[in-house]
Order: sequence, then C-alpha cells, then structure tokens
Amino acid sequence: MCGICGEFRFDGSAPELALTHRMMEKLERRGPDHGGSYSDGPLAFGHRRLAIIDLSEHANQPLVDQQLGLALVFNGTIYNFPELRSQLQDKGYHFFSSGDSEVILKAYAEWGEACVDRLHGMFAFAIWDMRKQQLFLGRDRMGIKPLYYSFNQQRLRFASNVQALLATGDIDTSIDPVGLHHQLTLHAVIPAPHTILNGVKKVRPAHCMCFKTDGSVREHQYWQLDATRPKEKMDEQDWVDAIHESLKSAVEKRKTIADVPVGVLLSGGLDSCLLVGLLSEAGVGNIKTFTVGFEDQPEEKGNEFEFSDMVVDKFATEHHKFFIRNDKVLDYLPDAVDVMAEPMVGQDAVAFYMLSEQVSKEVKVVQSGQGADEVFAGYFWYPQMHNAFGEDDVQRFASRYFDRDHEEYLQTVSEQYQGEDYTSQLIAKLLAQGNADEYIDRVLRLDVTTLIVDDPVKRVDNMTMAWGLEARVPFLDHQLVELAAKMPPEMKLQSHGKHVLKKIARGLIPDPVIDRPKAYFPVPALKYVRGEFLDFMKAILHSDAARQRGLFQPAYVEKLLANPEGYHTRLQGSKLWHLALLEMWLQQHVDGC
Repeated sequence: MCGICGEFRFDGSAPELALTHRMMEKLERRGPDHGGSYSDGPLAFGHRRLAIIDLSEHANQPLVDQQLGLALVFNGTIYNFPELRSQLQDKGYHFFSSGDSEVILKAYAEWGEACVDRLHGMFAFAIWDMRKQQLFLGRDRMGIKPLYYSFNQQRLRFASNVQALLATGDIDTSIDPVGLHHQLTLHAVIPAPHTILNGVKKVRPAHCMCFKTDGSVREHQYWQLDATRPKEKMDEQDWVDAIHESLKSAVEKRKTIADVPVGVLLSGGLDSCLLVGLLSEAGVGNIKTFTVGFEDQPEEKGNEFEFSDMVVDKFATEHHKFFIRNDKVLDYLPDAVDVMAEPMVGQDAVAFYMLSEQVSKEVKVVQSGQGADEVFAGYFWYPQMHNAFGEDDVQRFASRYFDRDHEEYLQTVSEQYQGEDYTSQLIAKLLAQGNADEYIDRVLRLDVTTLIVDDPVKRVDNMTMAWGLEARVPFLDHQLVELAAKMPPEMKLQSHGKHVLKKIARGLIPDPVIDRPKAYFPVPALKYVRGEFLDFMKAILHSDAARQRGLFQPAYVEKLLANPEGYHTRLQGSKLWHLALLEMWLQQHVDGC
C-alpha cells in the first residue's frame, strides 16, 4: 500500500524532477517507510512506500527491470500473487524480491495489457515500457485504489491523490459543472472520470489506459459485472453455502497475504462483527479489534459499544476502544478535510480519520466491512426502489436517493454554475445497461461499480492512508461481488436486508448483533448541526473566500443557516454540512494554488 505519482511529457522535454518530488511530498503520509524516484527520457516516476509484503529493500519502488525494459510504481495488494509468481517462474522468469509488486511487472512482460485480467486484489499502478516508449495505467475492478490524472497536449501527470497534482502549480482548478452537479446530488459522489475540478480526472474502475509519446491515449474496460441469474438452479441453502465459502476465502486472503499483523475495524454492526466471526471460524486467534464512539445527541446515539463488546467477549479479541468528545471532532475536522483527495460529506469521514490515528499505533493493516450494504442490499432505500411502480427508471431511483432534485440544485448554485441535469443523465445511462435481470439488480450493480467507489471506499482509503494504515475490504472481493450479483433479490432484501449474511451469521456471532435495526457509523454532531458546529459552518459560508467564489446562492445559504436541523437529504444528511464541507475543501486545497 503506497502513494504513486509520475509525469509523461509529449513535447520533447524531460520532466522536472523537482516537480516529481513536490508530488511525492504530498504522498508521504500514504507511504512513510520509503521514498524513491526514477526517470527515463520523457518519463518520471515517484513512489512512497508503506511496507506490508516483503519488508526488505528489494521491494522498494520504483521497481526497475532493465532486462525486461520495464519500470513500475504500484499501490495496493495482489492477493493471488503467490500463484501468479509460481506460474511466471514456470515460464522462466526470475525474481529478485518476494512481494507482489514484481509479480505485476513480470505479468505485464508475459501477458501485456491483459495482465490486469489475472490480478486478484486492489491496485492502481503505472508501467513504463522503455522499448515501446509508452505508459500503461491500470486500476482495480472495484476502484478500491485511487488514481487521478491531469492531461493536456504537453504532458500527463498522475498521482494517488489530488493534492499531489495540485502541488505542481499549473492545474486548472476551475469548477467542473458536471462534477459539481454530482457532488450536490449524489452526496459527494463524483463518478469517474470527473472530479470537482476541470483540470483533474480519475481513471475509471476496471479500466486501463495507454499513453504514447505523441500524446495519444487508448482506454480499455477489462471487466464488467454480470447481474443475471445463473443457469443452474440454486435454492436458499445453496446460496448461503456459496456466499459463506466465498466470503470466508476473501477474509482469509486479506489476513494471510501480509508480512505484518492484520486487525479489524469493529463498528458493532453486522458486517464488521461477521468478519471477526469468520476469522475465528478460520482458526485465527489473538484477533486485534478497534472501535470508536462519539458523544450522543438527544436524537441519536453516538456509539455502538454495547454490540461490539458482545463480539469482543465472545471471541476474546485484543480490543482497543476509543471514545471521542464532540469538541475533539471539531478540532480534527480541518485535518480530516486536508487529507481528502476530493470533498467528502460522509459524517463518518472524521470518525475514520480519528480512529485510524489510534489504530496505526498498533497495526499497519486492518480489515473493514465497507461494501456489504451495497453488495447485499442492506440500506432502507433498496426495498423502496424494488417495490416502486408507475415511475420511470430514473425517477424510481432519484426520488429515494438524490440529495436534491435538479430544481433545488438550480436554487442552490449561482447562475454561472448552472447547467443541465447531468446526474439524471448519468443514472439513466447506467441503469440502461444490459446483463441484469431485474430493476434492483441494475440498481445494485450501479451502486457497487460506480457510487460505492467514491462513498465509502474512497473515504476509507483516504482516512486510513493518512496515517499509513492499509484498509482491506473483503466484501468487495470481485469474485464475491460477481457471485452476489447473480443472487435472486429475495436473498438480499429479506430480513430487512442482507438476508444471506444474516443466515451465515446466525450461530456464529451473537444474535443481538444480527437482529438489531440497521444503524450507521454515527457522528451526530455533523447531522444535527447546532452550537459550535453551527458557528463553524456559518463562518465558512460567510467567509470572504466563499463570497468571492460565489459558488452558492446567498438566499439558499441563509435559508439553511436559519434552520440548520430542518433541511436533511433523503438519506438523512445535513444539507448545510454538504455546502460547508465543499467550500471548506476548496479553501484548503484550491485557494492559493
């Protein structure tokens, strides 16, 4: 797990190495163990390493193989690298390290761009082909690892976060109207290739891109999710057994493929508790678990300790529990926003940031339960969409999911940022794709392959990597996702969602964890905005920088400020927080660039 960056010139000049090192400085928190750079003619690479597999210097990057004429920078983990390594050794390849990075390099030498089809894991990497003088970028199927780029006629730059690109000083930081529409409609999800900034794009999940010295680029999608029923008939027990085996395998892989201890982020919900249960079932002992909780508000509890404690007691885990006062949340907010590659409004972002600081003192790798709700239909809006009739596909989705409809969006942003209903257009396109049997199959595929990438997957990556902590997400193992996508909707929607997971969990983890109502990682102070949190947001939106930017219509801002707890989105997010967070992110990252 690392931070990568680089530059590829198309204008005949060589990259400035000082610029590469400026990018690397913005990646240091992602990879505190080693930094390295490499250049060859029009190409420069930078790398910051978090040592997880093969802790020796032989696995430091950039990884260069002069005999093959290839150089690599890589961020992620390849869980099937031992098998691939054995296959490549049988083909005559020799290895000088024992980690997964070199396996990617040799796999590219043997199979070319098709190497991505064989990689099982989370990854974002760049390979420089010295002989062909071309650059190859690849991103994992589920978009777990980020990869941003800035591209024009003179050069390509890429990096693991936007901060590294902005450090180069000549990125177009004007607001992308498409990205802004998604930001304020899809609770801060901006699907690739867009971002909030015109000058920054991101590689799409399950895609690779090839750039040549003349500036030409070729993009290829190497994987798609099929959401049709299997040909062979399976009853409920068949599905339970198949999902159980696939999930158990995913959890075991993410435990064993590491040369350092691996812990579990234990929220007290079904998903993370099930991870602990499956590890125990696999014979893993001395499991390290970590839980965070916050102060209550009258409307909502701020922690789930009563449930996480049950799991700790049952499995005798080595547990670390952290309680955080609301005033500490406000203290940490600017730092949490500072490490956001893009503006993220999820109220648990700061929670993950604060938890990761503590966890990183104990372990370098954790497993986390993100993705279970999207893969197995755990949220309340899925049955609503499934049971709705008399609406077109987009309306059926938008009326239960969008933070604001297009009409309200036009009331939110200033005239210069207004435009078409870009979000409805995107959702219509994604829902119209084939290879899905029912409407809810298409919704879940859209969520798993597109929306989840930027919320919550990106959020967890940013907040953990800010402390040199690698988060692994077994519920997003692509083989598990493929299996679950073919499952009949009732196997997901029954039992108030995640039916198959609850069947697996019964008898493995305590019943109260399984039978409790669905809850969310709570940070109530960012949902019920009052007191010093209200003053904080008001100061941001009334600041000189906000007035000069003129992003929001003043009347809309004042309406929210006058009744901050009266305006929540359909998914119960604070509309005021959404505006304040976006403006705060722009002030911290863009102003002054």
